[in-house]
Amino acid sequence: MTDFPEEHDNDELEDEKSKSQVKREMHAMQELGRRLTELKPHQLEKLNLTDEMRKALDEAHRHTARGALKRHLSFVGKLMRDQDVEAIQAYLDRLDSSSQAHAQFFHQMERWRDRLLTGKPDQQQAFMEAYPDADRQTIRQLVRQAGKEAAEGKPPAAGRKLFKLIREVIENAE
Repeated sequence: MTDFPEEHDNDELEDEKSKSQVKREMHAMQELGRRLTELKPHQLEKLNLTDEMRKALDEAHRHTARGALKRHLSFVGKLMRDQDVEAIQAYLDRLDSSSQAHAQFFHQMERWRDRLLTGKPDQQQAFMEAYPDADRQTIRQLVRQAGKEAAEGKPPAAGRKLFKLIREVIENAE
């Protein structure tokens, strides 16, 4: 008579990852770390990273030899295990202009700009409620300037400034 593994043993086997799966995850972490090394310092500040990871990302630019950079990226990938990978991935996707997250973020800013340019006070109030740190006076001035520019047939310089302000407000809020 042969002994068959019990049901809970099957569950444990399913939870174990194959060597190939572990390697794929390791390479994904290294790639995520490589993408982090390409960010500017002000972009890295917005991420919740450990001090050790921040130091490693700062040091990555000092490695110019291909082998040294590869080893350092491997180290960064190892440090990625202690990070909030989903939050980092979401942030990087939002920065990547080819991603769906970036497109959604951009459309959200465009909708706010279009709503504000209607000149209706309730739209400005809705924006101020959503983003209380925004400068109400500057928004009103830009909306008035944009209205004047549109009436005079001038290029929408104030509309562009308003869009830039909206982007800064939304990015700082997140």
